[in-house]
Parts: sequence; structure tokens; C-alpha cells
Amino acid sequence: MPAGSEPAGLRLPRTWRPLGPRIAGAVAAGVLVLMMVFLWIGFDDQTRASVTPFQRGTVVALGLLIGSAILALARCRAVASQDGLLVVNGYRSRTYDWAQIIAVRMPPGAPWVTLDLTDGTTASVMAIQSSDGQRARVAVRELRALVDRPDAPRDR
Repeated sequence: MPAGSEPAGLRLPRTWRPLGPRIAGAVAAGVLVLMMVFLWIGFDDQTRASVTPFQRGTVVALGLLIGSAILALARCRAVASQDGLLVVNGYRSRTYDWAQIIAVRMPPGAPWVTLDLTDGTTASVMAIQSSDGQRARVAVRELRALVDRPDAPRDR
């Protein structure tokens, strides 16, 4: 994509991230940590002494598992650049050339954006989630404008 060919008001690189899941994840992680700390403090000395290292390890492992799931949701993003679109969903990332993307869809009731690709498959973009409301609608319009540019190369 030549310099200066971005849709009006949209500068590249442009990054989209989900707001609602990031806030919910941060709140859930904070509540979980506070709950465990207050629960531990609330135990009497005899109860704390009776907790085995295996039990402590189980609680720590469960906390790490929940934390990794929250982190996976929080790190979702889509980055539009001159070369294409980088999509990070959880711990997996994929880069699409602009020529690979045919359409950007988010029908009513869909949880997130779906890309239609030239090979006949689709790809989810969890970075733009319908739960974000107007913010998501603006992001879909921006992404569509980038995909539908007249100067965008096409493999169709």
C-alpha cells in the first residue's frame, strides 16, 4: 500500500484491542487475588498449619491456569500495517496480506469480527468484539475501509 493511501483519518500502523474483556479480566484477576489473600488471612493458625505443600501447590497451579486464560484474552489484538493485518487471538498469531482478505464481517449477534479469505476459509479477529458496542462498530468500519481501498492488491 503506497504511503498516504490510508482511508481518511486512519493512520497506519493501527492497533485494535478489545476493551470489555480486558477490563473484565483485570477485575476478575484482582478479585481472585484479593479473595485468596483475605481467605488465607481469615484462617486461624491451626488451619494454616494443616495445609500441605501439595495443597498450596494446587492452589498456585490453579491460579496460574486462570491467570494464563485471562492473559490470553487480554493480549488479543489486530494490527493493520502497510503490509497487511496481524491478528493475535490468545497465544496464536497470524499475519494476513491485504490481498488475502476479501471481506470483514460482524453480523448482529456475532461475538467478534470474521475475515473472509481468498482461499475460501474464514478467520476470527477476537480483538474487535461486539460487546464493545460503538467502539467495535467504528473498528469494523475502519478495517473494512482498509480492506476495500481501491489501491489494495487483490488475488481474487
